[in-house]
Amino acid sequence: MDHHAHHDTGTDHSAHQHPTRQATTWTAAAQATLHCLTGCAIGEVLGMVIGTVLGFRNAATVVLSIALAFVFGYALTMRGVLRAGVDLRTAFTIALAADTVSIAIMELLDNAFIIAVPGAMDAGLTSVLFWASLAGSLVVAFLLTTPVNRWMISWGKGHAVVHQYHHAH
Repeated sequence: MDHHAHHDTGTDHSAHQHPTRQATTWTAAAQATLHCLTGCAIGEVLGMVIGTVLGFRNAATVVLSIALAFVFGYALTMRGVLRAGVDLRTAFTIALAADTVSIAIMELLDNAFIIAVPGAMDAGLTSVLFWASLAGSLVVAFLLTTPVNRWMISWGKGHAVVHQYHHAH
C-alpha cells in the first residue's frame, strides 16, 4: 500500500476530492465518545437540576438539558483546541464540526431513555430512580454513539478534525 507517497505530493490533504477511509480503533472512538459524553453529561445533569429546582415542566427541562449539553460539549472541545493557539472563531468552527453529530445522537438517545423510564422525569432530585435513569441513559448513549464516532473518524469527520490541533501543541 503506497499510502505515504500520496501525501508526499505537497498537496493539501483536505483538498482531495475523494476522502480515503482510515483504520480507526475502537479505543479512539471510545475516547472521542467519552470526551463528548463528558460535556453532554455536565449539561444534562445541570439542566435537569436547574429545571427541577425551578419547577419547569418536563418538556422545558429536557430542552434546557439539551441546550446545556451542546454548550458544555462544544466548550470542552474548544478549550482543548484553543490551547493549540487558534482563534475563538476557528475553535468554535472546529467544535461544531467535531461534536454536532455526536452530541445530537447522544441527546436523542439519552433523553428518549429517560422519557421511556416510567416516572423518571417526575421522580425528583432526591430519587434513586431519577439518578439511576440518568446514569443509565448516559451509558446507553455512550454504547450506541461509539460505533457512529468510529465510522465518522475513519472518514476524517467528527472528532478526527480535532486531533490535528491536539498534536500541534
